[in-house]
Amino acid sequence: MAKTKLTDAIESVLHNGHKAFIPYIMAGDGGLETLKKNILFLQEAGATAIEVGIPFSDPVADGPTIQKAGERALAIGTTLRLIMQEIESFHEVVKVPLVLMTYYNPVLCYGIEKFVGDCERIGIAGIIVPDLPLEESDILRAVLAKTDVALVPLVSLTSPPERIAKITAAGEGFIYAVTVNGITGVRAGFDEQLEQHLTKLKEHSTIPVLAGFGISTPEQVESIATLTDGVIVGSAIVDAFHQNDLNKIQELIQASKKKVFN
Repeated sequence: MAKTKLTDAIESVLHNGHKAFIPYIMAGDGGLETLKKNILFLQEAGATAIEVGIPFSDPVADGPTIQKAGERALAIGTTLRLIMQEIESFHEVVKVPLVLMTYYNPVLCYGIEKFVGDCERIGIAGIIVPDLPLEESDILRAVLAKTDVALVPLVSLTSPPERIAKITAAGEGFIYAVTVNGITGVRAGFDEQLEQHLTKLKEHSTIPVLAGFGISTPEQVESIATLTDGVIVGSAIVDAFHQNDLNKIQELIQASKKKVFN
């Protein structure tokens, strides 16, 4: 699998002795006009890349915090098209890769060819589509193959070895290792089989493996990061922005830069 600019950004952080940190934000939560401010804040705070969530009416992978953020965004009329237009207006000042997290229906409504073309034009480095299984991804993958936009796969705790091999072989950007059996959201702890699962993924994958779902404290960031190439934090970031607790966000990002990883 050819490397992408998303992979390069993660590997650059690893080369410097740190672990990758990808925060998730919900586009339109607090108004679309906050998107630029929040992205530039995360960029300045040291995010490796930024996952931009697209609000959707049936978010099957999202827990209560992100669901509520999506509802707030939808209530003010946020759409994928408006989000793309907003990112286009400031994308030249964004230096870290942006990754769109969207369900498949908004992409189909937008038009696959146009969506992918617009992603490439405004500098989107990757997309995550949690309700699009590997077996049904050929149409989207064929269009993305002409670009440097990565289709980032998710791998669950329950995926058998043969499926892990197939998913990692087709993976681009990074492998998104889901750390829980369930939806996103803050959790006190993780399954005792998580370490074995993450080790197995790293053995199979030729691109970075990042863990996400349920990681919400600096201690959890440090702990999970020792087993992977980095972490993705969603609900805790969304809640911190909603509460205007920017210090919490900075603490989470700094936890991925501990010297213990050198």
